[in-house]
Amino acid sequence: MTDDTDLPGLQSSPEIDTTVSHSARVWDYWLGGRENYPVDREVGDRIEQMLPDIVAQARADRMFLSRVVRFLAGEAGIRQFLDIGTGLPTVDNTHEVAQRVAPASRIVYVDNDPLVLVHARALLTSTPEGGTDYINGDLHDPEGILRGAERTLDLDQPIGITMLGVLWHVVDDDEAHSIIDRLVDRMAPGSYLAIAHMTTQITGERMEAAIRYWNQFGKPPGVARSPQEIASFFDRLELVEPGVVSCTRWRPEATPFGLPDEIDRFCGLGRKQ
Repeated sequence: MTDDTDLPGLQSSPEIDTTVSHSARVWDYWLGGRENYPVDREVGDRIEQMLPDIVAQARADRMFLSRVVRFLAGEAGIRQFLDIGTGLPTVDNTHEVAQRVAPASRIVYVDNDPLVLVHARALLTSTPEGGTDYINGDLHDPEGILRGAERTLDLDQPIGITMLGVLWHVVDDDEAHSIIDRLVDRMAPGSYLAIAHMTTQITGERMEAAIRYWNQFGKPPGVARSPQEIASFFDRLELVEPGVVSCTRWRPEATPFGLPDEIDRFCGLGRKQ
């Protein structure tokens, strides 16, 4: 395995536990990033052995982010974004996608991984017309996130909230629904909520085994939910077509090869009336 000293971009902190893998760093590894530690690569490699398409899932999640943000900034006219569960900076972050479409867009990023905080400055670039901010916040405290977001966003106006690959870490169903309800309560009419979530719909036992392994060796723990359970998070919202589908099937780019293969990461976008 590569030693950390070979990674010039990687920074350490007393708050960063390098003995236990963390989802943001493993995700970074799958996406080809360099902000990860040997323990993250070890767990990432083991999960990829169990679930060979996990790298494709990670990439499909990022592509869904790009497509949904382009839709929100373009067709939906959203100019404010709250990205909950940001992860480590990579290509086509939310503000880059949104501000290419609408330069005046304002974006607030939220995460609670100390390594993400170390690299948050990479997320704080912006067009002169727009703005970005970063909150060291916990999904389990949505009110705290919303209070912090108000430094940059006007919550009395429509916003787009993205929660990609983060809600599966709220393993209690009642709490997960409570978090969504509290966010929706504060969203102005015309706001949107995008969710991407792990399922076992496509690969079944292989995904279940990978999640069991993750919950033993990684953090925070996670739980898969069915497409129907994911759809229930949008009960108070109007689902945008095509509804809750595999991330690869949500408004994919046109190709001559037909629809892309489905993966075990389903997503949806809902609008508050």
